[in-house]
Amino acid sequence: MSAPTIVFDLDGTLVDTAPDLIATLNVVFAREGYKPVEYESSRALIGGGARVMIERGLKSAGHEYTPALIERLFTDFIAYYGAHVADRSRPFPGLEDALDALARRDCRLAVCTNKLERLSLQLLESLGLRRRFAVICGQDTFGIQKPDPEVLRRTIAQAGGRLDRAIMVGDSLTDIHTARAAGIPVVAVNFGYSERPISEFGPDRIIGHFAELPAAIADLDPAH
Repeated sequence: MSAPTIVFDLDGTLVDTAPDLIATLNVVFAREGYKPVEYESSRALIGGGARVMIERGLKSAGHEYTPALIERLFTDFIAYYGAHVADRSRPFPGLEDALDALARRDCRLAVCTNKLERLSLQLLESLGLRRRFAVICGQDTFGIQKPDPEVLRRTIAQAGGRLDRAIMVGDSLTDIHTARAAGIPVVAVNFGYSERPISEFGPDRIIGHFAELPAAIADLDPAH
């Protein structure tokens, strides 16, 4: 039987993108005369895409906003972030060794993220990771985003995988909900951007370092 397809979230799972995302948010806020958001408390704003991050940031700071303001800030955010996508963003420790181990087992590797596809490709290319994934799908790839399970199903299909031989790896409740709705197991990392302890959301496995991922995948692989 073929090896499983492993589908990864991006922000907070594969790559610690918080430094560049939060820096971009603060640049956009400064242009509006808003005070900067605090780094540690703002990590939990990440995960739903740039629009959601902006809206969460405005709400957490007590600012009123309209859809028109969100769209204007979104345009500014994407323009600035695109030029600074990998200034300080780095893969989480142990990632490349874990990907090597999965590749040796002939696993198909894919990315399913709520980041825009072109920014995802740009980030992973900048970090030398793009070639490792069969497909990299963003919120605009199919016009659907997590937690809609259809984006996960389509990502798996585009990678040439099968839904009954797939496992999700993510850092948030959104990732867990998406995997559950698609009917596949999910491994959660506990070093991402979840506002609450990831254990509260009941993933199938939790890892604290990527060195633990190959064993977690082997445990969950139905053909193992």
